[in-house]
Amino acid sequence: MFPKMDEIIVSAIIGELFGRSVSFLIEACSKRMESPPSEPESLESLRLLLLRIGAVVEDAEGRRITNQAMLQQLNTLRHELQRGHFTLDTFRCHAHERDKQAQPAGHESGQPHSFALSRFNPAKRLCICSGERSKDLQRVIASLETSIQNATEFILLSGRYPRLTRQPYSMYLLIDKCMFGRQMEMELIIKFLLQGEQDLGTEHLGVLPIFGPQNVGKSTLVQHACIDERVCNHFSQIVILSGGDLSAKDIEALADGAGVIKHQNRAESGGGRVLIIVELDRDISGDFWQRLYSTVKNRFARGSKIIVTSRSNNIARFGTTLPIRLQFLTQEAFWYFFKVRTFGSVDIVMEYPKLASIAMEMAREMCGCFIGAAIFGGMLRSRLDIGTWSLAHATYREFRQRNGSISCQNLVDPWALSRPVLVPTMNRVSHGHFVVVKTYQTASTHGDGTAPKVSVQDIILGRARPQGKFAALAWRSHIPPHYNYVFSCEQRMPVCAVTRKKRTQKVSM
Repeated sequence: MFPKMDEIIVSAIIGELFGRSVSFLIEACSKRMESPPSEPESLESLRLLLLRIGAVVEDAEGRRITNQAMLQQLNTLRHELQRGHFTLDTFRCHAHERDKQAQPAGHESGQPHSFALSRFNPAKRLCICSGERSKDLQRVIASLETSIQNATEFILLSGRYPRLTRQPYSMYLLIDKCMFGRQMEMELIIKFLLQGEQDLGTEHLGVLPIFGPQNVGKSTLVQHACIDERVCNHFSQIVILSGGDLSAKDIEALADGAGVIKHQNRAESGGGRVLIIVELDRDISGDFWQRLYSTVKNRFARGSKIIVTSRSNNIARFGTTLPIRLQFLTQEAFWYFFKVRTFGSVDIVMEYPKLASIAMEMAREMCGCFIGAAIFGGMLRSRLDIGTWSLAHATYREFRQRNGSISCQNLVDPWALSRPVLVPTMNRVSHGHFVVVKTYQTASTHGDGTAPKVSVQDIILGRARPQGKFAALAWRSHIPPHYNYVFSCEQRMPVCAVTRKKRTQKVSM
């Protein structure tokens, strides 16, 4: 009896597996025979997916998540969200251009568009072949679907964390008041700073190295993390040592309690702990670092910390924990930043598709440069007309052509000058160009009267025409440490204009 029962069970299992296999094959074949979704249907699916994943990211960013694995998963969801928005905007802009070109002769499509999507842009090469375009679009959709499916546990766990206070109504209200794209790095810094003594060991002083290229936001990131209420309550003092001329005297002065004090905690919660922020402009020797390290360790209370920032990755050897490396935003993330910061809550692709094409091309050519986004985005924020944007785009292209060393092969800051650069103006009547000789930053205070009165935007637009050597304000940061980014400039006339002036003087003589 038992053998027959076993045979019945095995037979039933095999029959069930066979039935499921046949059903799977039939379903797979039917899917292949079905026509793939059209591009408008796929774009609508992508839009709906972005709404879903955007809701997940927005809710998670409104909570104080401390778990490192969850922070990394949230960062992955952000990247998927930015990639999806970039793809959606790219395809919608391309669809508009394609519709324009399909119009009869006599319409605008017969005219060349300087703002058409570049075929040299890797992300926009998707638009060359319809078959490849469809495949790439489906890949993005599939990736978003997978991310949403895998985020089930993340959503449940993130809901257990407390909400942050004063939540903004929309991203465009927040983007000028936070470190965009650095949320995970900021939480890593805060976690390091709040780390208990038992996690460091009896013989160690916590050191966190942070490195990255010039103007990537190292100082801003550190100081933005240091204004967190948890950090302020954890330390009695937060002291900054600028590394421009860091020497042995600075170490001695630090031992005597000197340094730029950014925060003084009068309460007992600080426990005498001190946070030392060392900003290096050049490499330092191991011996010099050991003297600085020993001074901090012997002079200040247990639990004190050091954060050291530099452009060089050589400082990684000084760390007692894994270093943080900052890089410029990816193209997808930078477009999201540029679009939200410039156009706010306006759906620019739907309402102004031509303008969106120009904006996407400008964002691509800026190579992730925050100062470029601040200058041109701020200058064009209230101007939604094609003429002004086309002229601004042509001006920026001329700027890149006149300074051939600026390239998008690597994401670099074009204002990290190795030599002077020529910046053209949009007002051609002004004659000439202004040359940026040097860039520097100064501390900004409320009602700051030390910042230059002339802005770079005013010069580019032709509203100001300073002569000779002058300083121009490029950007005033809205978040700590509220730096003024200043350009040292010179006004130079074109060669032909100078020659004509000399000839006029000769004739008059």
